[in-house]
Amino acid sequence: MTPGRLAEVLGLPPIPRGTWAEAATYVSPAALRRGEDPEAMAARLRALPGIAGVRVRPGGFLEIEVAVPGELVAEIGPAAAAPVTPAAGPSPWPDFPRTWANPGFAVRYAHVRAAAVQRWAAELGVTGDFRPGLLTGRRDRAVLRSLAELPGRRVSRDPGWAAYTEQLALAYHDAFERAPALPSGDEPPSPLHAARVRLARAVRDVLAEGLAALGETAPTGL
Repeated sequence: MTPGRLAEVLGLPPIPRGTWAEAATYVSPAALRRGEDPEAMAARLRALPGIAGVRVRPGGFLEIEVAVPGELVAEIGPAAAAPVTPAAGPSPWPDFPRTWANPGFAVRYAHVRAAAVQRWAAELGVTGDFRPGLLTGRRDRAVLRSLAELPGRRVSRDPGWAAYTEQLALAYHDAFERAPALPSGDEPPSPLHAARVRLARAVRDVLAEGLAALGETAPTGL
């Protein structure tokens, strides 16, 4: 179950909640906004494939847990496929210093890393079908948690692209360094590597979209 599919059912994008370290959950006010009985809507959601559970919270909000959070990656494509309205005015970040003290550097460098993973994966023979159920590691799920905010950001009148891309970039740098998408040494490529390469591609595309919205062209080198 993906955010896009949930949005079709709910009528608006679901809102990711928590860290997703253990459970991938969203909350939604859909029943209240549509004037429907929350319990009845919860029952319909529970019958859908990919839903691990639905709870009606006090106030009528729905808390929805999806079974395979990695499925959301399949909904993310190149920035050119998404409508982007560039921000008026200059980028919120300077070009220098190119250090971690500059959030703009962290965002741009995350895009460079995610793009490089695609090239290196091809050279190292990391191939195979995308298996979203393999993205269960804590760092993989942290990246997924950030990516899950994308549908809501896209429809928001104040998407906050700068803060969002900074958040995603930091999660991805952690995953890049401690949950590698590429085999090292004599390690053979695995389905997990292939899943992480696909995750990196999603990060690349979302960062490119965010940078475009901020009036920047996503770099492939620094």
